[in-house]
Amino acid sequence: MDIENNPDSNYTQKPTKIRFEYEDDEETETIEEVATESSNLEEDSTMCELEGLLVGGDDKTSADYYFDSYSHFGIHEEMLKDVVRTKTYQNVIYKNSFLFKDKVILDVGAGTGILSLFCAKVGAKHVYAVECSSMADMAQEIVKQNGFSNVITVLKGKIEEIELPVAQVDVIISEWMGYFLVYENMLNTVLYARDKWLVKDGLVLPDKASLHLTAIEDADYKEDKIEFWNNVYGFDMSCIRKQSIMEPLVDTVEQKQIVTNCQLLKTMDISKMDMSDASFAAPFKLVAERDDYIHALVAYFDVSFTKCHKLMGFSTGPKSRATHWKQTVLYLEDVLSICQGETLAGTLSVTPNKKNPRDVDITLKYSLNGKHCQVTRTQNYRMR
Repeated sequence: MDIENNPDSNYTQKPTKIRFEYEDDEETETIEEVATESSNLEEDSTMCELEGLLVGGDDKTSADYYFDSYSHFGIHEEMLKDVVRTKTYQNVIYKNSFLFKDKVILDVGAGTGILSLFCAKVGAKHVYAVECSSMADMAQEIVKQNGFSNVITVLKGKIEEIELPVAQVDVIISEWMGYFLVYENMLNTVLYARDKWLVKDGLVLPDKASLHLTAIEDADYKEDKIEFWNNVYGFDMSCIRKQSIMEPLVDTVEQKQIVTNCQLLKTMDISKMDMSDASFAAPFKLVAERDDYIHALVAYFDVSFTKCHKLMGFSTGPKSRATHWKQTVLYLEDVLSICQGETLAGTLSVTPNKKNPRDVDITLKYSLNGKHCQVTRTQNYRMR
């Protein structure tokens, strides 16, 4: 259920527990057995790319440097070595070959072409791997080296500007997720491809994504990264502090830091949603599970492939196995003293930046009316 359509439901209803089915097979050379652990979720656990390239005042940031950043092999190495990410996609394809065999596939943002190679190996009729960065040249060579030139066609360019040699495709597969799920705005590119080329009743993989929120104690790190600027070798540099607290931090959060429940903010159905749905305002209600201090809110996302024989996917949450996406930390101006059972309530609004749509503007409104702390505040962040 979409929180925007039923905002009251999330104030009384816990997030639905989703069980991912996966297998721990020994890795061998056969397609049936090569896939190992894909999901980073325990069987009962609730499903509770790039860091900003520049942190200064240069407005170019992600808009101008996005594709260039993906030209270097280093970022692809990081993503390929993210076992949770890459093995999940491999398992989805290898364990559900019936979705891909004899089908025409479009790989959006192909990078090195790894997803295209997976699809070709299970018998795809043809795969069109679209990559805008110069990594497309490497992907072309990789395809040739692995003997799939007759199955995989690498196309260099933007999805919005290229023309496919075919009128329609059966499946669109993409690893489009950025930090905070929607950073870099690649989702719109997938939706554009879906509307232009996907056959009726075709598949978009993954087909579901959800954004979640929780609150943490993080006194030491906030002191080191934010309050540091108040006194730098005896000098007041608090003007930089104002900027630093407005920029979400991408980092790994330890489970023991979590103070409240985890709240589902937004669910996206990639097969049906409109581009405008990536902009939203979602209410939240975080209930303290112990007496503690809250220094920041933490956002993370889950992704699922619901058309598989068994539900597959992964979480980027702090209670799950770490991924290269880590979590997104929004530091609060206030240090909130909260008691067990008290509620931090508010609204989180998300929209692409008007000047650089690959950046994300976040507005956080929150209030706490507790025994030791009463506060109401609005904070603005920009992820770039």
